[in-house]
Amino acid sequence: MSLHYLISSESVTGGHPDKVCDQISDAVLDAHLEQDPDSRVACETVVTTDRVIVLGEISSQADVDVEAVVRSVLKDIGYDAEGVGFNFDDCEVHLLLKEQSADIACGVDISEEHRSDPDSCDENLMGAGDQGMMYGYATNETEELMPLPVLLAHRLTRRLSEVRCSGELDYLRPDGKAQVTVRYLDGRPVGVDAVVLSSQHRDGIEYETLKRDIKSKVILPVIPAELVSERTQYFINPTGRFVIGGPQSDVGLTGRKIIVDTYGGVGRVGGGCFSGKDASKVDRSGAYAARYVAKNVVAAGLADKCEVAVAYAIGVARPVSVWVDCFGTAKVDEARINEMVADVEIFDWRPYAIIKRLGLKQPIFRRTASYGHFGRDDLGLTWEILDLVERMRDWMASKN
Repeated sequence: MSLHYLISSESVTGGHPDKVCDQISDAVLDAHLEQDPDSRVACETVVTTDRVIVLGEISSQADVDVEAVVRSVLKDIGYDAEGVGFNFDDCEVHLLLKEQSADIACGVDISEEHRSDPDSCDENLMGAGDQGMMYGYATNETEELMPLPVLLAHRLTRRLSEVRCSGELDYLRPDGKAQVTVRYLDGRPVGVDAVVLSSQHRDGIEYETLKRDIKSKVILPVIPAELVSERTQYFINPTGRFVIGGPQSDVGLTGRKIIVDTYGGVGRVGGGCFSGKDASKVDRSGAYAARYVAKNVVAAGLADKCEVAVAYAIGVARPVSVWVDCFGTAKVDEARINEMVADVEIFDWRPYAIIKRLGLKQPIFRRTASYGHFGRDDLGLTWEILDLVERMRDWMASKN
């Protein structure tokens, strides 16, 4: 019997209040890493009607004008004109920053393994910056090895921003969001059942004009024609009016879009967000590493779908667990895939090794803060590189 089901995923534009906060937090991180690659940053941002609050813990040798960073991000996003509802130039900026707790720092600087056996210490034995579980996912249903619903949702919000910034639809404003529902048959996407797209706009635009423009200039150029049918539904600004948006409309907060940032609700997600955290926080580095390994497993043809999970204890270098779920799609013994993924010859899961391998001391993070951290072939991100494929195939062959 054939199995039909629907999966929906969403994305938001860079002008969405929560994404404004993610971008500010990551821009503050990047500014510190640019001057001091060893910076420890845990930066949270809140935005509301007329103000921005940046708070958290930063230990760094860098000298950063955080307020200038905040205003620059807001201007880049498009909150720079009258009528938009929020202005980079006259909003209030409040900074509530302090240094990282010494109790946390000591566990990161000197791992539990080193404290227990100093003679075993090497540079890879910095401890994890927190406890927690991180997940990485990959599927061969798209070239990017990402779930199709979230990939299409991201493309819609990026397109929405492009037509606004280019002036093609100059009455649009920075805030917006999209949602795509994809129909699956026996595990493969076969159609798009629904597209929901909402965009902030200038007051006075005729609703029918907005709907026509967004469908023709945003939705149809993005959604593959072969996935569209008479059953496809379009919901464009379904409330009929979206003039008040951005921070003027809703409070924004760093880390509130973890499903948007990851796989759109397909697969599991860890308990921590990414933005505003340097890579000593395994919420970020561990999740990037898990995506990197899962993507290479799928690209190596070992499974159609792969989820890699890793868990850490704070202050301890080696993970407490690494495990794999291929959802019944493994082409080889799944126990062997688990064994391979945990093999240090394939991948070293200690935080320092992850940071070094993936180059996570570089100021690269603000560009990940909108439109997803994964499947971004346009950004050249190290955790998207497929350089473990042959090694994985060779490892499997050696066990036969």
